[in-house]
Amino acid sequence: MKSMKDMKILLIYPYCLEDRLSNEDVRVPPIGIFYIGAMLKENGYDVEILNWYDINKNPEKITQTFQKEKPDIIGFSVLHANRWGAIEIAQTAKIINPGVKIVFGGIGPTFLWKHLLTHFKEIDYCVLGEGEYAFLNLVKCIEKKDEKSLASLKGIAFRQGDTIQRTQQDLPIEPLDKLPNPAKYFTYQHVTATRGCPGKCTFCGSPQFWGQRVRFHSSDYFVHQLELLYNKGVHFFYFSDDTFMIKKDRVLEICRKILEKKLPISWAAISRVDLVNEEILYWMRKAGCTQISYGVESGSEKIRNLLNKNIRKEQIKKAFDLTTKYGILARAYFIYGSPGENWSTIQDTIDLIKEIKPLGAIFYILDLFPGTALYGDYQKRSGLSDEIWMKRIEDIMYFETDPQLSKEQILAFGEKLRTNFHQMLPGFVDSIELVKKDDLSEYHADFLSRLAMTFSHGDYARVEQIRDKQAIAEKLYRKSLEYNPNERAYLGLGIILQQKRAFQESIGILKEGAERFPQNEQLLICAGISHMNLGEFSNALICFSKVEPSETIQNYRLECCRQMK
Repeated sequence: MKSMKDMKILLIYPYCLEDRLSNEDVRVPPIGIFYIGAMLKENGYDVEILNWYDINKNPEKITQTFQKEKPDIIGFSVLHANRWGAIEIAQTAKIINPGVKIVFGGIGPTFLWKHLLTHFKEIDYCVLGEGEYAFLNLVKCIEKKDEKSLASLKGIAFRQGDTIQRTQQDLPIEPLDKLPNPAKYFTYQHVTATRGCPGKCTFCGSPQFWGQRVRFHSSDYFVHQLELLYNKGVHFFYFSDDTFMIKKDRVLEICRKILEKKLPISWAAISRVDLVNEEILYWMRKAGCTQISYGVESGSEKIRNLLNKNIRKEQIKKAFDLTTKYGILARAYFIYGSPGENWSTIQDTIDLIKEIKPLGAIFYILDLFPGTALYGDYQKRSGLSDEIWMKRIEDIMYFETDPQLSKEQILAFGEKLRTNFHQMLPGFVDSIELVKKDDLSEYHADFLSRLAMTFSHGDYARVEQIRDKQAIAEKLYRKSLEYNPNERAYLGLGIILQQKRAFQESIGILKEGAERFPQNEQLLICAGISHMNLGEFSNALICFSKVEPSETIQNYRLECCRQMK
């Protein structure tokens, strides 16, 4: 029998079935895999986390890794979209070593455990719901080869002969702070201070997975996690809580502790619109929050009610107005293709967008997933079982189940929503009014320069429907500098002026920036390039002489010397 130190455990986040235009929404492993890894490490196990979200591009690495690492246990973090990736990797693992134990965990197996264990013999166990203690206890059983004790473990499902057994669900972990801090062992950007959501949205699996009661890490635990990760080089975070702002006093406590520790971090959060007020936004901005995403879902009150959002139009408008006012980018999530969707409800959404003026928007087609109320309704309506997941599909789109909706309609709805948002966006930018507080001037400058960069170099720079992107960016960079010196604004404005061939003005802006931010070499490099464009090669050389040598800088210097001969 292997000892703990001899056992090798791999935790894998597998690839999705379908390729994406952008991997942004699938490349990040769920935070739970890091908590489970930390629990195993804390108990002396040799564990490694593999982010294999794109390993299917190099499938030979799967075999090479298993042959090299010789794992005894492989745990998979399985959603719904990546379950086929997990199955395929597990099949490869079993071919290489039939004795390796395969464990599926996450939201997918929590709701499809019977289906998975019935149809895929390579899966030995499923961990259901919260996995830290369930997985640890399962590993101990496997280590001792104590199959008789499996039925006494909580929160698992397994195959016993020809039958599939599910054990009693364990109680929710409390307090959450007793869990080992994963930042001691791993590096990641997506963090969470809570588990659970009080909402009952019909499209979301969170209520059934976590329960509707919210549990909290202490502010000390959470901020210490941020500090550990910052010291490892992570400066931007995604607070991935379903509703970070659920408890006002606790949010203020977290923000004040970030400031007390002088952590120069930036972060994005998710919240409900009915939790917003000026005090909480003020402290969040001071503590580094740059973006809040709100689930709006639809401009149609009828559809919002059907999705059980339980939010009013007045609350939506207030949240977006205040968030922008405090220099935080307010982003809206919308869902289209819902029951009863038509051109009238799409227009309702466009009308609401015009009113709330979001500076970012994400539009999703309504999906049906196991564990959601809408999926349960679909099964009742159709009489279909979970066997539908034997198809090589990631999801079921609601419109596919509704004869009143067609694929062509849905594509047209999405095109209409995105086009209208992008066409209205310049007007939203013009309407920005920031709160007048002297201690927020630096933060307002940061907000405006970040927003400018999305138009000059970021996501919006590539969107054809947005008019006058360079002019919008220039205006925002200039407005940023009216609030406070900002190196991003100096550089962005200097580059735009270069592109407009306003080289003399560009030099003035860039050199002013370089005097205020001497550590920013890009300002000097750009100033040097502007001097070269004016034929001022000696001045360009002075700029380049202050910059760390590189092949590019050396080429600039040589060109200046050649021109001066």
